[in-house]
Amino acid sequence: MSLDELKSALPDYAKDLRLNLGSVIGNSDLPQQQLWGTVLACAIAARSPRVLRELEPEAKAQLSPEAYTAAKSAAAIMAMNNVFYRTRHLLSDPEYGTLRAGLRMNVIGNPGVEKVDFELWSLAVSAVNGCGQCLDSHEQVLRKAGVDRETIQEAFKIASVIQAVATTLDAEAVLAE
Repeated sequence: MSLDELKSALPDYAKDLRLNLGSVIGNSDLPQQQLWGTVLACAIAARSPRVLRELEPEAKAQLSPEAYTAAKSAAAIMAMNNVFYRTRHLLSDPEYGTLRAGLRMNVIGNPGVEKVDFELWSLAVSAVNGCGQCLDSHEQVLRKAGVDRETIQEAFKIASVIQAVATTLDAEAVLAE
């Protein structure tokens, strides 16, 4: 299983996704750790067994054990945070925003990798999960750390393509049954 097999599995009507998948991963300007951590975290967030099976081996090969674990941690913690903060933001009662979250998020403070990398992965997962409040929060941290907009956009481009590939392949699997 590989990136090439994932691309070849896409139907002809999704040719743009095939091209974009090759481009956002194969031609990325991100350093390898940022790139493959983003890929792994987004593959987990996309919730597609096939996409995760295809992309995880290369991510594992490209990442240190610490970065591999941290990327999975970013996907895990943001799965919780994106639901919590998106819900709090969407509720019309502003009082929820004043209540203590009371949820453990220790990994954000000590992810085991450079803070910028973990923030980038968290932002990408937040893009997949659609949490505007989390996107704003992580983008601000990254910008304060000196990360340029092009790098941040690269992460959410990866997120958008992986999510689209996951949606398409999962739909095709259902339709083939």
